[in-house]
This record gives sequence, structure tokens and C-alpha cells, in this order.
Amino acid sequence: MFLFFFFFFFFFFGYSVNAISFFHDRFKNFVIEYLHLLYWMIEEMLCVLSNRYLRNTAWKWVYKLWTILSMFYKQIEENSTRQSEDFGSQFTEIFIKQQENVTLLLSLLEEFDFHVRWPGVKLLTSLLKQLGPQVQQIILVSPMGVSRLMDLLADSREVIRNDGVLLLQALTRSNGAIQKIVAFENAFERLLDIITEEGNSDGGIVVEDCLILLQNLLKNNNSNQNFFKEGSYIQRMKPWFDVGDENSGWSAQKVTNLHVMLQLVRVLVSPTNPPGATSSCQKAMFQCGLLQQLCTILMATGVPADILTETINTVSEVIRGYQVNQDYFASVNAPSNPPRPAIVVLLMSMVNERQPFVLRCAVLYCFQCFLYKNQKGQGEIVSTLLPSTIDATGNSVSAGQLLCGGLFSTDSLSNWCAAVALAHALQENATQKEQLLRVQLATSIGNPPVSLLQQCTNILSQGSKIQTRVGLLMLLCTWLSNCPIAVTHFLHNSANVPFLTGQIAENLGEEEQLVQGLCALLLGISIYFNDNSLESYMKEKLKQLIEKRIGKENFIEKLGFISKHELYSRASQKPQPNFPSPEYMIFDHEFTKLVKELEGVITKAIYKSSEEDKKEEEVKKTLEQHDSIVTHYKNMIREQDLQLEELKQQISTLKCQNEQLQTAVTQQVSQIQQHKDQYNLLKVQLGKDNQHQGSYSDKTQVNGIQSEEVGRLREELEELKSNQELLQSQLAEKNSLIENLKSSQTSPGTNEQSSATASARDSEQIAELKQELATLKSQLNSQSMEITKLQTEKQELLQKTETFAKSVPVPGESEAGMATKTTDVEGRLSALLQETKELKNEIKALSEERTAIKEQLDASNSTIAILQNEKNKLEMDVTDSKKEQDDLLVLLADQDQKIFSLKNKLKELGHPVEEEDELESGDQDDEEDEDEDDGKDQGHI
Repeated sequence: MFLFFFFFFFFFFGYSVNAISFFHDRFKNFVIEYLHLLYWMIEEMLCVLSNRYLRNTAWKWVYKLWTILSMFYKQIEENSTRQSEDFGSQFTEIFIKQQENVTLLLSLLEEFDFHVRWPGVKLLTSLLKQLGPQVQQIILVSPMGVSRLMDLLADSREVIRNDGVLLLQALTRSNGAIQKIVAFENAFERLLDIITEEGNSDGGIVVEDCLILLQNLLKNNNSNQNFFKEGSYIQRMKPWFDVGDENSGWSAQKVTNLHVMLQLVRVLVSPTNPPGATSSCQKAMFQCGLLQQLCTILMATGVPADILTETINTVSEVIRGYQVNQDYFASVNAPSNPPRPAIVVLLMSMVNERQPFVLRCAVLYCFQCFLYKNQKGQGEIVSTLLPSTIDATGNSVSAGQLLCGGLFSTDSLSNWCAAVALAHALQENATQKEQLLRVQLATSIGNPPVSLLQQCTNILSQGSKIQTRVGLLMLLCTWLSNCPIAVTHFLHNSANVPFLTGQIAENLGEEEQLVQGLCALLLGISIYFNDNSLESYMKEKLKQLIEKRIGKENFIEKLGFISKHELYSRASQKPQPNFPSPEYMIFDHEFTKLVKELEGVITKAIYKSSEEDKKEEEVKKTLEQHDSIVTHYKNMIREQDLQLEELKQQISTLKCQNEQLQTAVTQQVSQIQQHKDQYNLLKVQLGKDNQHQGSYSDKTQVNGIQSEEVGRLREELEELKSNQELLQSQLAEKNSLIENLKSSQTSPGTNEQSSATASARDSEQIAELKQELATLKSQLNSQSMEITKLQTEKQELLQKTETFAKSVPVPGESEAGMATKTTDVEGRLSALLQETKELKNEIKALSEERTAIKEQLDASNSTIAILQNEKNKLEMDVTDSKKEQDDLLVLLADQDQKIFSLKNKLKELGHPVEEEDELESGDQDDEEDEDEDDGKDQGHI
């Protein structure tokens, strides 16, 4: 009876869920929670009773009935949840049908009142969750709609600010236009400030929400990524990864925050981004120390496994394809005793089967990114396998030894990872493919060593696991492609070709079809890259062997098994090896590119006859010769371009020197003007003194010196001053001529005739300047002689005056009067002597100025001559280079015509020819641009 009561109570409320939906929401939620509690109590009670009375048939039926009813109840609950969601979508659609409602809601968000703003934020967030794209479009076209929402991040109330972050998350999801607007509304600055205020990685869920919003703004948005980099926001990411002491603890929220932070770094350097944007972000991360901080976390102890795995993936993409970062990563050492390189420590984890599968995949991706477009790193890895670099003491383990150990271990996953890693060390590097042929392995004591190539084929023929064989076949295909020497070594072992043909010809199950396809690819590579150095395994003989034992159609069908495999397309999408389990780890991303490149050419090579092969080889040789000729001429053109650049640099340096000379001349002119002003001032002062002396001498005569002699001296002084002013005016005219010459020198000529007339005019002006300079010199010499003569005459007059004053007294005057007169005369004489000394100083200064101006004029003349010679030389060089370029262009046109005819022949023969029209058109455009630059430079000269 007790159970019956509970069943009845449960069914009554279970069937009445639809009726409850019409009541108030709070009452509905209360009833549903009560039903959940009742359901749980009955289920627990029935479990106990069924375990105790399971043998009783009645209890078995009760338990089965309860199971059926519980399933029925869950279905009702799911239907009610789905129905409520449908109601939400319908109400949202009704609300946004009139766009004025959303606009009104946005205007209400400007209210500062908490009871208005916060419910508005919650309502708008609910609308975006229900019908996101439609609401986004309405907000996008609303005036200042996004700007109003951005103001929520500046609200001082944390509840509104945090809900505003959630609102912006829903708003920016999958909408590039809104993402750009939000980014340019200073969102990066505000979000980074919030993250810093909350404590970076040690912060709470608010930090996680801000990081998710940053991901929405940056992921697959090149414009925002560029804005983030140029705004120096990458530098602000470095403090995020300062995890502090290893014993500080790793809370669940801290792990989540760091995980999202690492994903944000990967968004900026993702391989799917444009190469230029990725490399610039990689450069910024190295310069600000972010890469160093990530490597510190990578080598630290006590880091959680998922954070360590994501850090390895992040470091991988930060160094991928950027040489500076790859070199730094190669220099990182683990904090061990003795220190070991980080690459070696990571490879030890990759080949260790006890490590988590996700961690091993991350290490493999890191190793691949380290070797991507890094020939230096590839050489360092291969060198650790060569006999000359192996440590005989065995104290240290190298990367090559770890790869060989993983290649031949019993763990199939280690075999696959080591094979793929070693294949990346050979990717697009023919030199290392040849070097790896020198590696010798000791199989057992007493037996001679075998090569690494032979050991790989031996393990392949032993019938190991499919994953091991696939890894070895991918390694061999990568090794032999584009390396005829490696193909010769492979074919030299007589057991390899029969093994491959036997594998391809057998009819095996679906699991072995992939191995058959890879064997067909390896045999096709041995044919296509065969240089016919082995007589028993020439191209034609291998084709005949395929036709007899396999059949061409069957061979092509088996070759197509690779690209038709379900895991092939998945591996070709992204370079990161991301597999759900080890069983799916079959293909490598770079290997899928190789298959896509070689599948078509191998198919054509199988169907070609021997005559077509001979013709193709001849055409290839001819094309190689023509390519060498074209390369030679291109190198010559590059050298000439370098010479032109050097000449342009010389011209620029000469222009700089000319500008410096012009500034020096300007300074000299200003100094001369200052001296002129000082001279005029002294002249005015001297005129006042002369007037004073003249008025005083009119009253009395100076002891025997007549007024006629004083007047004569004054007239001579006036003549000297006028001559000096004439010289100053002539010097000013010469300065203006010098400036005109320099301006005519720097102004660009329009053609050769104008430059010739300008040079003739310059030479005439230079000749006139020299003639005028000679006349100036003669005038200055004559003036200096006259000044000397006047000085001697003045000295004689002074001596006569002194002797006459001592010998002849004046009658009718007392001795006291004589004494006063004598004192006056002596005062005037001393004044005259002082004035004479000042005139001498002025004449001396003017003579020094004349000498300096003369030197400056000589220097300007020499500079003009040097520039004229340089201009003539540059014109001759440009003319010669133009002639050489015209000849080279004629030769290149002939070579292009020959290459075009040969390519037509190849197309007629069915051989694929790579089109290089775009490259050639690009080169022609560069040459035209260079010709235009040369024309501009000649015009400037």
C-alpha cells in the first residue's frame, strides 16, 4: 500500500506537468524540484528492495515497471525542456520583430540606475542566446549600439561589468563586423586592465570570461590580430605566465585560466593565419620575453599534465617557421644535472610508452615545428646520428639515438612517432638525405653493421604491426623522393623490389590495403627518381616488372588507396597531429602533401614508353641548360642592380655634402653681415669724433701742424673707407654668384643639352670669378700699400709735433698756460693714436675676412669641379648599364622563346610543365620599375 501511494502520487504529478506550465513560474519550478526529489527517493528505495528481494517474482515485475515509468518520466521532462526552449525562441522572435524594441532596450542601458541597467543587460543577453544572428544585425545597424554596450565595461559595479563581459561574448560570436567595432572601441585595453586587476592567472571566473571574449575578437580575424600586435598588447601577455613558486598550488580555476591564455597565444600564431602576420607576432613574442616565459613553464616541475601539454603545443606554434625562435629553442636546457637540451628531454617523453598519448602527440608536434623550414636544425639532428659525432663514452643521449631507439622499439606508437620525426628532419633537404645514408647500426655482437636504410627495409619485411609499417613506409618515401642517390642505395638491395611487388600483387584485406598503397608509392618513387645508374633496375625494366607481375591498372588502383583512406583527409587539414586514440595515428600532414604532389606524376611515369622517357630526359637537360643560362643572366642583372644602388648612395652622399656646404656658406654670409654692421657702427662713431676734433682745431692750430695737412689726412681716410665699402659690395656680389652656382648645381637637369649648356655657363662664370678675384687682389694690395704709406707719414708728423712742442715756446703766455696747452695737445695726440690703433685693428680684421672669403671661394670652385666630374662619370655609368640591360633583355627574350617552344613540345608529349608566367611577369615588372628609377636618377643628376 505504501508503494502504491507513492506510485499514484508520482503519476498524478508527472502527467500534470503541462498543466503546471500555465501557473506562475515560481510555483512551476517548485513543483518540478519536488518531483525530482520524489523520483530520486523512489529510485533509491526500489534499488534497495530489488537487491534484497530480487528472487521474488513480484519484486521483479515492480522493478521492471518502475524502469519503464522512469523512462517515460524522463521523456516527459525532455519534452518540457524542449518546449520551454521553443517558447523562448518564439518570444524572442516576437520581441525583435519590431527593431524599435531592441533600440529602446539599448537606450535604457545608458541609465545608471542599477535596477534598470542590470535587468536590461540580462534581457539582451537572453535575446542573443536565443536568436543571436538576428539580434546582432539589429544592434549593428543601431546608431551607437555597440558603443553603448562597451560602456558596460567601465561600470564601477562589478555585477554589471561582469554581465557586460558575458553580453559581449554573445554579441561578438561569429560576427566579424561587430568584432572589429568592439576592438576599435578600445576593448583590448579595457579587458587587459580587468585581467590585471583580477590577478591574471590567479584570478577568478571573470578572468576566464575576459579571455574568452578576447578569443572571440581575435580568432580568424586578421584585422583585429594586426591591431592587437601594433597596439603592443602582446607585451602585456607576459605577466600571465608568471606562475610563481611551484609549491604555490594549482587551483582548478587557475588551470582553466592558463589553458585559455595559452589558447589565446596560439590564436595569434596559428598556422592558418597569413604568414606575414604570424611571423610578426612570433617576433614580438620573442622580443618581449613571452617565448622565454613559456619555455620556463615547459621545463618546470609540478606543472599539471594538461597545462604542460598545451604549453608544448603553444611553444610549437610560436617557433614554427621562424628561425630566431627556433634557434633560441635549440639553446634551451632542462634544469637537470648535467643539463640536457630541451629537445632531448621532450623526445625522451615521446618514445616512452608510459607517457600519456596526448603528451606524446604534443611533443611530436613540437619537434615537427622545430624542424619546419629549419635546415640548420635538420642538420643538427642528422649529425647526432653520424659516426663522427656520436659520444663514445655513452654518458649523454642525443636526439638521433632517441629517434633510432624509438624507431626499432617494440611499441608501435613509438615506431610511428620516431619515423615521422625522422622524416621531418629530411623534409625538402637533399643534403641531409644523402648524409643519412652514412648512418650505420650495430644489430648484434659479432655481426657487421648495417645501414639505417637497410635496417628499415628489414623490419618492414618482417611483418610487424600496421602502424609500424606505415611509419617506416612514410619515412622511406620521404627519404627517397627527390634524391636519386638514396633511390640507388635502396635498389642496390636485391630483396627490396621483390618484396614491394609481392606486397602490391597480393589480394589482402581492407586493413592491408593502405600498406599496399604505400608500397606502390615507394616503388613509383623508385621509378620516377631513378637515374638509371643500376643496369638491372633501370626505369624501363622496373616498368616491365610492374606490367608482368602486377599490371599497370592494378598498380594505379593500389596507389589510389592512400588518398581514398578515411584518415587521409583528416590529416591533410591541419599540421598538428590531433588524434582521439593511438589507432587513428596513421598519416602525417606533410606526408599528405607529398602524396598529393607525387601521385599524378607517378601515374604518368608508369604509362610512358622508353622513347618518351628519353625525349623527356633530353628536354629536361635542355631546360636545365637554359635555366642555368637564365640564372646566370639574372645574377648579372642583380649585380648591376647592386652597382646602381651603390651609385645612388654615392649621389645621395654628394647631395648631403652639397647641403652641408650650402649651410656653411649661409653661416659665413651671416657672419659677414654681422661684421658689416659692426663696421658701420664704428664708422658712425669715428665720424662723430672727427667732427668734434675738427671744431676744436678750427679755433687753434696744433703746434706747427697746419689745418691743410689734417684735412688731407681726413680726405685720405674717407677714400680708404669708400674703397673698403666698394670691396665689401664686390664681395657681396661674389657671394651671390657662388650661391647661384650652387643652386644651379643642385637643380635637376631636364636633358643632356641643358646639362651641357649649364656646364658651359658654369665654366664661363668660374673664369669671370677668377678674373675678378685677380683684380680684387691687386686693388687690395694697392690699398694696403697706401695705408702703409699714410701710416708712415702720420708717424713722421707726430714726431715733428713732439719736437716742435719741446723746442719752440709761444710768446705772450705764461708757463702755466703753456703747461695746460701742452696737456691738451698730448690728450688729443693720445686720442689720435688710439683712433689710429683702432683703424689698424679694423683694417686687420677686414684683411682676415678677405682671406677667409677667398678661401671659401676657392673651396666652392673645387667643389663645383668635383661635382661636375662625378656627374659626368655617373652619366657614363648609367648609359653603359642601360646598354647592358638592353642586351640582356634581348638575350632573355630569345631564351624565353626557346623555352616556350620546348614547353610546347613537352605538352605535346604529355609531360606536365609547371607554368612560370607569373614569376616571369613579376620579374619583368621589377625590371620596368628599375628602369623607371634609373630614368628618375638620371633626371636628378
